[in-house]
Amino acid sequence: MNQKLALVAGVMAGAAAAIVLRRRRSAVPISAATTPDPRAEELRQKLAEARRADVDEREFEAAGMGAETIVAEEAVSQEPPAANEFEAMRRRVHEEARAAADEMRRRAETPDRS
Repeated sequence: MNQKLALVAGVMAGAAAAIVLRRRRSAVPISAATTPDPRAEELRQKLAEARRADVDEREFEAAGMGAETIVAEEAVSQEPPAANEFEAMRRRVHEEARAAADEMRRRAETPDRS
C-alpha cells in the first residue's frame, strides 16, 4: 500500500513541477516579444530597394560576376545521343567528373610558385 501511495505522490509532484515550469516559460513579457528589431526594418528597406532597382546584366558580366564566369573546355563526346533524359544526365555528370579530375591532375603536376 505504501508503494502505491509513494508512486501517486511522485506523479503528482512531477505534474506540479511541469505546470510551474510551463508558467515560468510563458511568463515572457509580451512587449519584449513584439518589439521589432530596428536592424530588421533596415534590412527590409534595403531588400525593397534592391527589388525596385533596375539590374543591368551587362554590368555584372563586365565586372566578372556573371553566372557563367567559370571557363570550361567543352568535351566532345564520341558517344551517340542518349535515349532518355536519365542517361543524358548520367553522361553529363560523368563528363563533368572527368573534367574535374583532369583539372586536379593538372594542378598537382604544376609546381607551386610560392
